Amino acid sequence: MTNKRVFHLHLVSDATGETLNMVARAACAQYEDVRPIEHVYALVRGPKQLERVLGEIENAPGIVMFTMVNEQLRDRLQRRCAELHTPCISVLDPAVLALGQYLGKESSHKPGSQHTMDAEYFSRIEALNYTMAHDDGQSAGDLDEADIILLGVSRTSKTPTCIYLANRGIKAANIPIVPNIPLPPDLETATRPLIVGLTTSPDRLVQIRKNRLLSLHENTDTDYVAPDVVADEIAFARRLFARKGWPVIDVTRRSIEETAAAVLNLYNERQRASIP
Repeated sequence: MTNKRVFHLHLVSDATGETLNMVARAACAQYEDVRPIEHVYALVRGPKQLERVLGEIENAPGIVMFTMVNEQLRDRLQRRCAELHTPCISVLDPAVLALGQYLGKESSHKPGSQHTMDAEYFSRIEALNYTMAHDDGQSAGDLDEADIILLGVSRTSKTPTCIYLANRGIKAANIPIVPNIPLPPDLETATRPLIVGLTTSPDRLVQIRKNRLLSLHENTDTDYVAPDVVADEIAFARRLFARKGWPVIDVTRRSIEETAAAVLNLYNERQRASIP
């Protein structure tokens, strides 16, 4: 097994750095044999803050990626990186420039504009509150207020997927499927939400459940991880999904992000189909 090449990656942002971090990690993920040592600098909005960042870059040379709108700070960062022979990349410039050319407008040059506390921000908070209040089958008789409802047997990524969706402003509830346990009555009458079933392979689910029990220092000699019982649970859930006509997503080899993306595709298709 070859050793991974380690390098320093400096991420400089005048906002929270969330966008920059995601772009940088997506880019690094394309190279299997490297491991970045991340140096994250958020809310860099003044000369003194930038000078401290430049000192760190000088002490640990590597690649610099940034999202900054202040022209003076950008110029200072780029000039110093050129002197240090350090690559310096503005990750948003190509997209912002292309939009400006297409729209015929100048950008606002406001740091952290995407994090403004506007109606969209409060919509995400509302969605997150709803999702947390409707986790794992909790319901106050208001499931019809959800945008999306996920169902599946235990450990099919229902909760983390719902949290991910909530951060996109989607009110998401999740309900566990347990044989011989009735579903919430208001699920039967809900017409507004998209209802999606999550499934996985029995072998994969057994391993996930065993790991969960081990992390909790609990006994693994239980029906919860018995292969035949687990297979029956999944078969029961699949029959339910088929009987109700609910779309099904297999999460066996999907990350949370990939599962959420598949759910959102179904949701958006449904929204488009409802437009006259």
